[in-house]
Amino acid sequence: MNHTPRIRRALAVTAGLGLTLSLAACAEERAEDGGVLVGLITKTETNPFFVKMREGAQAAAEEHGVTLQTYAGDYDGDNEGQVQAVENLMAAGAAGILITPNDSAAIVPVLEQARASGIMVIALDTPVDPADAVDATFATDNFLAGELIGRWAAAHFEELDEEPRVAMLDLNPNQIAVDVARDQGFLQGLGVDIADPGVIGDEDDPRVVGHEVTEGAEEGGRTAMENLLQRDPDLNLVYTINEPAAAGAYEALKAAGVEEDVVIVSVDGGCPGVRNVGDGVIGATSMQFPLDMAALGVSAVAAHAADGTVPEASEGLDFIDTGVELITDLPKDGLESRDGAWGLDHCWG
Repeated sequence: MNHTPRIRRALAVTAGLGLTLSLAACAEERAEDGGVLVGLITKTETNPFFVKMREGAQAAAEEHGVTLQTYAGDYDGDNEGQVQAVENLMAAGAAGILITPNDSAAIVPVLEQARASGIMVIALDTPVDPADAVDATFATDNFLAGELIGRWAAAHFEELDEEPRVAMLDLNPNQIAVDVARDQGFLQGLGVDIADPGVIGDEDDPRVVGHEVTEGAEEGGRTAMENLLQRDPDLNLVYTINEPAAAGAYEALKAAGVEEDVVIVSVDGGCPGVRNVGDGVIGATSMQFPLDMAALGVSAVAAHAADGTVPEASEGLDFIDTGVELITDLPKDGLESRDGAWGLDHCWG
């Protein structure tokens, strides 16, 4: 799978089962005067990634004169809560639903019901399975995001004239598509042969120390790093699924007194993570743009409500690519990147 770095494109364009409902535009269940109602369903309420999504969706809703209702579960993995949210939006007469699915396959039946009732359904960030169970997907090219930090790490260790020994800090045992794509992209960028491109953790390569799951959280990253350090105290490279996990990994490395000897690479591009690039905690990260994902999703629903338009996937992909940028203060020859100062000006869109 060959990718080339691409510049982020400027695309113009409740309650129930532990759910928290926040009304971003008004307190009514239906849009005022029969207007267009758009629902945004994220995995959690407080994760900064999804906070940024809500910001993008709200700005686009105001721009297009539509009503936005946002829902979020209490924890990552709350499929039942997302099902309830979809049903609530169907009952409210929504014109479109934007969702970051907690379970890419289990959410599909209720999304199919929504589409059958005439609602446009768009996945954000995380694809559904099968991908064509929604009208469109706006997402990061997660394979490319992983590949960029893998290529950066390969070049960095070539400069050091050292063989990387990498600890892999993944998301969770479910191995969702995002987790697999980032993991496999990183390994390919690093130059590790992948025995099964659809599975995490089956590499037969001495450079891979092992895999641990983090749930994408700082505490999980700390515990996973502690476990992998026990397995191989001489590891020198850490891949993390996201920047909160990277922050936890760094704390474990610091507690062990080896933080200066280990390089961390990650994916996200949030402002705290970019600051960690500037502080030398993270060597390189791949920035994604959740604000754009949600804004483009709302714009797509507004266009569909007006004239039936459905956005087309990016060339060679089964989703609309919202862009990725490599952020590092240690650039490598032949690998396009942005520095931390640029990253702070653009973090998450």
